[in-house]
Amino acid sequence: MAFESQIFQVLYVFSASLLYPVIITLILLVVFSLSLIGEFLSEYSKRNRDPVNLEQCCAVVRKNIEAMEFKKAAESLQNTRQNYMVTDFAHAASKHLENNMLPSIEWLAQEFEIKMSKRLEQTRIVATISPMLGLMGTLIPLGPALIGLSQGNIEQLANNLMIAFATTVIGLFAGTIGYVLTQIRKRWYWQDMADIDYILETMEVEA
Repeated sequence: MAFESQIFQVLYVFSASLLYPVIITLILLVVFSLSLIGEFLSEYSKRNRDPVNLEQCCAVVRKNIEAMEFKKAAESLQNTRQNYMVTDFAHAASKHLENNMLPSIEWLAQEFEIKMSKRLEQTRIVATISPMLGLMGTLIPLGPALIGLSQGNIEQLANNLMIAFATTVIGLFAGTIGYVLTQIRKRWYWQDMADIDYILETMEVEA
């Protein structure tokens, strides 16, 4: 029994030692999630998709590529006015198109896809980790709370329950922000990748 008690004591001390790191991490996640809201609003203000402009530019690009006028095709591609991700891709691709380096443009599209995935990772990690840490912050203080209850220490019980409830709320708050931003950005980037794929298909005439 003494050996088992030592094991349980080690487990209790280990779990209790995680409380403050969990709380600090939760606070940092909340601050980070609020900064992500500001970044999200800034990104939203830059989104200005124009399907008509995209179709017209791609038609001109396709015509110039068929005529082997790669410099003109590159200039036409630079006239693309879309969401900033698509516009950045078009401007970067125009430099490769001017030199008739179509394979490098496909590589560039993959780089932009990775860039979008990286941006989604931020909010996805917040959405996943925050509730987990909130649950940890809920369970860890329950041990001291039960000890306080068994000893008739109402103050210790109340303080630990307050910590447990607060960490739950904070974790769900940050996780909700991360989940909402992830879903909206996922839809945005699907649309951006569809536009980028359309540009790539336009330039596959030469291939």
